[in-house]
Amino acid sequence: MLTAIFYLLRTGCQWHALPRHLGAPTTVHDRFQEWRAAGVFEALWRASVEQTQGLCLDKGYDYPEVREILEQWGYTAHIRTRGEEARDKACMPGYRARRWVVERTHAWMNRFRRLLIRWVKKVENYLGMLHFACAIICFRAAGIVGQTRCLCVSG
Repeated sequence: MLTAIFYLLRTGCQWHALPRHLGAPTTVHDRFQEWRAAGVFEALWRASVEQTQGLCLDKGYDYPEVREILEQWGYTAHIRTRGEEARDKACMPGYRARRWVVERTHAWMNRFRRLLIRWVKKVENYLGMLHFACAIICFRAAGIVGQTRCLCVSG
């Protein structure tokens, strides 16, 4: 069932277009609804975040209060300090700021076609798929699951 749900998340196909070898669309949909209602996908996401406890923030968050809160929550803060970029630029010829972090994250989310356009009517179902996608991304970043693809997904 989880493979079928992953297939739907990755390809963006409709429930009734699910390949039969992955399961009956109604059965897969029912299981997805049960798991979503039980909080399975959110729990997966929360568990995955616990494996990648680093948090990267820009200089707008460079305050002692923010660092204290992040420490209390168990995060390792990676925050650019004010003036750090200007110093790096002055000291290193050809220095270019790293502006791609957010764009890269968006690109990772775009790999899950089901999230690109919200066709689902129930916000809970969209959030369930979003939590599942975020869990996959975080587990991959932590090195817990590889970059393997589902055997049923081509391309």
